[in-house]
Amino acid sequence: MIAEQLEILGIEAKWYEPLMKTFIKYNISTTQRQACFIGQCAHESKNFRTLEEDLYYSAAGLMRTWPSRFPSPDVAEQYAKNPEKIANKVYAGRLGNNEEGDGWKFHGRGLIQLTGRDNYERCGKALSIDLISQPDLLVDCNFACLSSGWFWNKAGLNDLADSQDYETMTRRINGGLDGFEDRKAKIAHAKSVLG
Repeated sequence: MIAEQLEILGIEAKWYEPLMKTFIKYNISTTQRQACFIGQCAHESKNFRTLEEDLYYSAAGLMRTWPSRFPSPDVAEQYAKNPEKIANKVYAGRLGNNEEGDGWKFHGRGLIQLTGRDNYERCGKALSIDLISQPDLLVDCNFACLSSGWFWNKAGLNDLADSQDYETMTRRINGGLDGFEDRKAKIAHAKSVLG
């Protein structure tokens, strides 16, 4: 991959070095693997522009996204358009979040948004950085990319890239198939540019 190819993909040049480091560290070593990584990250991060989970939901959006946590308009209205309060409700008591405020402190950050105290701790150890004390490091280009590479590796996504199993890959990243057609289109575009 060369820097000019990123420009064709609409990705700022500042991502070139972080991507190269990540590709080397996590053996994202073929055009197919790189296209999958770039395509999935591009979808997750709005083309490498959004490195933090957007939790600014209306009451209706909360009820659609988390119906079991926001079962009625009355409950949802208490949280609507308050990202910190939403994160502390939806992520409390899960993903290793065990202290008050952990939901917000460890909300999604990075290209493939790392979420939860457990993931921050494991990733931080793997990258030799303290993400528990400094969770905002994941909005730095280098760590946003490396943390996504760590997740990619942990989830076995190189093998899924090799077999072109985009559905399973998307489920491991997203938990479902949100934006599946866009992800496939971004992967195909990246593959055509990377050649």
